[in-house]
Amino acid sequence: MDRKIEKKKWPPKKIAILAITVLGVAFIFKVIIFGDRSSRLNVQTERLIISEVIEKEFQEFIPVTGTVIPIKTIYLDAIEGGRVDTVYLEAGSIVKRGEPILKLANTNLMMDIMYREAELFQQSNNLRNTRLAMEQNRLNLKASLLDLNYQIKQRKLNYDTDKKLLEKNPNLIAGQAFERTKDEYEYYLDLLDITIESNRQDSIFRLVQIEQLESSLTRMEENLDFVKKNLENLVLTAPVSGQLTSLYAEIGESKSRGQRLGQIDILDGFKIRVSIDEYHISRININQSGEFTLGGITYFAEIKKIYPEVSNGRFEVDMMFRGDEPEGIRRGQTVHVRLELGDLEKAILIPRGGFFQKTGGQWIYVIDITGEIASKREIRLGRQNPDVFEVLEGLSPGEQVITSSYDSYGDIDKLILNK
Repeated sequence: MDRKIEKKKWPPKKIAILAITVLGVAFIFKVIIFGDRSSRLNVQTERLIISEVIEKEFQEFIPVTGTVIPIKTIYLDAIEGGRVDTVYLEAGSIVKRGEPILKLANTNLMMDIMYREAELFQQSNNLRNTRLAMEQNRLNLKASLLDLNYQIKQRKLNYDTDKKLLEKNPNLIAGQAFERTKDEYEYYLDLLDITIESNRQDSIFRLVQIEQLESSLTRMEENLDFVKKNLENLVLTAPVSGQLTSLYAEIGESKSRGQRLGQIDILDGFKIRVSIDEYHISRININQSGEFTLGGITYFAEIKKIYPEVSNGRFEVDMMFRGDEPEGIRRGQTVHVRLELGDLEKAILIPRGGFFQKTGGQWIYVIDITGEIASKREIRLGRQNPDVFEVLEGLSPGEQVITSSYDSYGDIDKLILNK
């Protein structure tokens, strides 16, 4: 008996087509909603600089430029002003201690010396005349005392004779005559006392006067010697042996007292005068080290003096060589010093590169484990030196990063690396 075959509503083929359609729609929906929509750019690997993130000891330093100068410089200033009369040596000459360099002429100083010599001569004459007058007064007093003693002896003899006569017989001598003899004797005694006291006072005055004249004469002689030394200072001599590196004097040129005339460099050794940006002033200390390369050899130096004055945003330090000085080094030579700013310590590091100009150190392209894609990643950098950056956050040792310039990438999120 024939049986009616009913047609199935959901045949396998229809179910398969429907399933594929649903899955396709779901896939498209997933891609639209959850898919990777980041921008991409194909780049050639050979045009990139790929660096590895490493962990090693980090030394922070800054590059500075120094100038080689003598270890000690003596400046030559005019002790006394004048006109340049003679120049004995030229700049660059090797000089010995005491050797004349130039001579100044000063007419006013010569006139001052002549005036002081005349005053000294006059004062010397005054002292001589005072001593002569004192000696004459002494002789006059001696003569006066001799005469007074003679008169006193005569008056005493008369007085004693009249006194004896009066005692023997009052009638032998008149009372008035005795009184006159007595008065004359006493007068000469008083005169002797007054003369002696007058001479004593006069002698004291003369001695004080002589002391004052002698003291004044001594001061005048000292002043004259001082002025004469200034006359000697018109000849500028080398205070030390060395090289006369500069001389600012031409014949006929006028120089004032204290004006700089030149300088002598002592050639026993050299040091490096380094100029540093004031930004680092708080991190610069005595005995801080630095290194530089000269003639293929690395040399070391230490800061021994810091000049606190800041000019045009920079300050200076003096560095002394640690160990032997470089052979053939010369005054004025320029050296490039790597000045250390801290101690060695472990840190995560990446090499410096052109990426920093684009990112400011806020992000970098990190290559995935396949080596085919480099993606943006935020990072945080810390200290730096001319070779590397210190990584504080965002990278781990062993990862590969692109450190070349990003100028041609714009804001691309991912780089597809093509070999």
